[in-house]
Amino acid sequence: MMASSDVDTRGEASLFSDQNPSEMDALCPSPPGPSRPQRHYERIGGRAGTSFCQTLIHLLKGNIGTGLLGLPLAVKNAGLVLGPISLLCMGVIAVHCMRVLVKCSHHLSIKMNRPSLTYGEAMQYGMENVSWLRRHSQWGKQTVNLFLIITQLGFCCVYFVFLSDNIKQVVEAANATTFSCHMNYTNQTQVLVPSFDSRLYMLCFLPAVILLVFVPDLKYLAPLSLVANLVMSASLILIYFYSLTNIANPTELPKVGRLKNYPLFFGTAIFAFEGIGVVLPLENKMQRPQSFIPVLYLGMGIVTFLYISLGTIGYMCFGEHIGGSITLNLPNCWTYQAVKLLYCFGIFITFALQFYVPAEILIPPVVARVSERWERPVDLLLRTVLVIFTCALAVLIPELDLVISLVGSVSSSFLALIFPPILQIITFHTEGLSPLVTIKNSVISLIGLVGFLTGTYVAVERIIARNGLKREETFSSFMVQ
Repeated sequence: MMASSDVDTRGEASLFSDQNPSEMDALCPSPPGPSRPQRHYERIGGRAGTSFCQTLIHLLKGNIGTGLLGLPLAVKNAGLVLGPISLLCMGVIAVHCMRVLVKCSHHLSIKMNRPSLTYGEAMQYGMENVSWLRRHSQWGKQTVNLFLIITQLGFCCVYFVFLSDNIKQVVEAANATTFSCHMNYTNQTQVLVPSFDSRLYMLCFLPAVILLVFVPDLKYLAPLSLVANLVMSASLILIYFYSLTNIANPTELPKVGRLKNYPLFFGTAIFAFEGIGVVLPLENKMQRPQSFIPVLYLGMGIVTFLYISLGTIGYMCFGEHIGGSITLNLPNCWTYQAVKLLYCFGIFITFALQFYVPAEILIPPVVARVSERWERPVDLLLRTVLVIFTCALAVLIPELDLVISLVGSVSSSFLALIFPPILQIITFHTEGLSPLVTIKNSVISLIGLVGFLTGTYVAVERIIARNGLKREETFSSFMVQ
């Protein structure tokens, strides 16, 4: 199993342990070598760390997923002009916060004589710099870890909804699927044979997902993960091709969206940009960590370009009919039905990677309290319970666009926008931090807080309203029968 076999070590584990895992830890283990202060950001001897290109690939992989496919709807909520501009600003701020996190980690790891720090540890040691926060420094680490767990489990919920919506659409249109990929009048796949509710599709996926997370070591999934990355990349190319070759008249689309929809844009955008959880693990694993900042700028520059371009092109192509994922708007032909299936395969494999983080934080402390004979059964039972929990949440909120916005607003806003500026203030407050930097950090955190409050409120309100409307429709159809 993924948990350590050393019972004595695990017996002292806590729910929010010092060494928090990342999905990168499984597929890209840290090499041995001297600590960071000794090696001056360069690994000497032992097994080599990751190269520039390998780190770049991991960074791209950690930031490109379902969030990218939901950005055309985000642009619709913000407007054809305001949306891309807002995405660019969001990208600049998100990358800046990643840079701030790396800078604080460097400073604190040298100060504490540690080879590397996790996000939670950086917050803990940063709070120890402030006398009146020192006694509560553990709370900082635990808070960061809590939001990491919420974010990763939220991703898993989104994956359940994404899989069910796309597979349901493929199944319902199977009898009418042709080789002709022309644009239909509604810019959407025509549903010709209604099947059962999307929530039942989620339950059908549940056994397969449970078996997937039973894999004892994610390294066994590395070949499938490589294949998943390749098919997702090919799918994205085909999505770009179709969207570019079928752009309608964009002059009729609103340049600025409604103010009440902008919080939904914020939630979806920050959900897409929330790759800050993989930044420190990747930097810690590089052969030459001093080269990480160029990797960060190049990788996030590519990511931001993809986000803005697909969000804008997708909205111009499908207009007001754009769905929670652009894949739901692709035409009813074999080529693009295959795109949906291939992307679903990639998301299915990625589920195990996202699930790795909360599982490795929550499960080992519990397993440490049982006898050796029951370790494996308890481990599998807890994994099953966590997957069922994420599936249950997805069943309760089977709205892809609103789930993405809610997860982004609730957890991603804290990890990506609120915590890093605060961390910089408390880390360098005794070293002459300029007032302008303090004001800048306060503004960024305030933006994240406002986005959290408004995005969460609007997403919850829309979820309640949409569920109420569905209940009314179900009741009306029952009365007619």
